[in-house]
Amino acid sequence: MMNDRAAILATAIVFATGAFWGFYWLPVRALTELGLMGAWGTVAITGSAVALLLPVAVRSWRAIRNAGSVALISIALGGAAFALYSVAFVYGRVAIIILLYFLTPVWSTLIGRYVMGWKTPRMRLVAIGVGLVGLTVMLSADGTAPIPRSTGEWMALLAGLVWSIATTGIRAKSALGLAEAAFVFSAGALVISCMLAPVLAPLPSGETLGSLGRLISVALAAGGIWWALSMVSLMWATIRLEPARVGILLMSEVLVGAISAAILADERLHTIEITGGFLVLLAGVLEVWPIRQARPSKSA
Repeated sequence: MMNDRAAILATAIVFATGAFWGFYWLPVRALTELGLMGAWGTVAITGSAVALLLPVAVRSWRAIRNAGSVALISIALGGAAFALYSVAFVYGRVAIIILLYFLTPVWSTLIGRYVMGWKTPRMRLVAIGVGLVGLTVMLSADGTAPIPRSTGEWMALLAGLVWSIATTGIRAKSALGLAEAAFVFSAGALVISCMLAPVLAPLPSGETLGSLGRLISVALAAGGIWWALSMVSLMWATIRLEPARVGILLMSEVLVGAISAAILADERLHTIEITGGFLVLLAGVLEVWPIRQARPSKSA
């Protein structure tokens, strides 16, 4: 009974986390409107997350230090991927950014096969083909070459690739606690955000910034809820569910992101973009599709 309740709670958490991240573009763009252009808004958000998680890091510093360089780099790289994803919302359409990021099954399968030497079931190869076709259809919707056309689209595509590399390392090496991993994750995001910020936009000044109180409150809310709390709760939930269920439940982010952007920002997708997006999501479903193990033949 307790296991059933834990599974139900974990399912609800994963679905809610995906749906909640479908609204993440709102605080990112709100900070942009308040004067934190480019990656500066993501610097404020990830900096808030690091500050909120710092007491946990101080208390568990020995565990973090002993986690191993590969594990720490992998987790921090995951944060860097999310930072790229965050900044992408400033420069691209919400639904396209999310869908480009959700190509991660394609990159994960390729990395697992050709870098890690993991066996690749036939269904994973089908997922790669479907995902790449979806990417081609989605990016060629206006009759141009099927390549990303904005800074945001390139960042989203790169974010998915970096996330695939990071999760491969995390899967192989990480045994860090939930809150400690969330701190390293946020710290990695803060580092890459600080590197990108001065390249993408000038340092904000007092003349360009809006209400300081609102700016701080938005940054703290986004860093505390989206980055700190949701990451810890998602990590708790994912270890209690099958990977296939987690992958499918997280796709609620695509639906919520597309609908919220259409209603609140008047960002609508063309029919061919919706078709390409459907193929990208189908690739995600195929990537986590249960693979039947071959039954041993009976001896005569």
